[in-house]
Amino acid sequence: MDLGNLYVIAAPSGTGKTTLVKALVDSLPHITVSISHTTRSKRPSEMHGVNYYFIEKAEFERMITRGEFLEHAVIFDHYYGTSREWVQETLEKGVDVILEIDWQGHQQIRSLFPDAISIFILPPSVEGLRERLVKRNQDRPDIIQRRLADAKETLSHVHEFDYVVVNDDFMQALHDLQIIVEAGRLLGSRQTAKFANIIENFERM
Repeated sequence: MDLGNLYVIAAPSGTGKTTLVKALVDSLPHITVSISHTTRSKRPSEMHGVNYYFIEKAEFERMITRGEFLEHAVIFDHYYGTSREWVQETLEKGVDVILEIDWQGHQQIRSLFPDAISIFILPPSVEGLRERLVKRNQDRPDIIQRRLADAKETLSHVHEFDYVVVNDDFMQALHDLQIIVEAGRLLGSRQTAKFANIIENFERM
């Protein structure tokens, strides 16, 4: 069985990444999103094991020591990490996996999976991002300013990604993501292995 593709999707907080990824997974077969572990508190709309695995800092650090994460990072004073075992087992089943991680995690994943396909989602503008952060009503004004400052640092790494999608129109951004995933499934390296028997028959002519 062919291995699934690994996709990394990163974006500044408030860009709409999670909503886009959910719509992407719902719209295509044989693709799923990794559920990260985190030490931050659960928000009212979130569920353990659905949005994140919410664990204590001490347990997270034990998992780091045991080498259980493919990547991990500290974001706004909280740990986030991706399960090594789950990702590897899912890819081996031929299912594509999306990692919703930040630029730090992307750098770690790229060193382990050079063929991973990475996508950066841009907000439409600084003001557009500020408006989204205010409207979602989750953070104090000082935290919003901190998120905007973090967005500036995050954007300094946009050149490290394979694709860039602007989320100014949701349906267009979703369409762009669908095209990228479908194109990843048609990469020459994957197709050559998949249809080796056809190619070999022509080579024997």
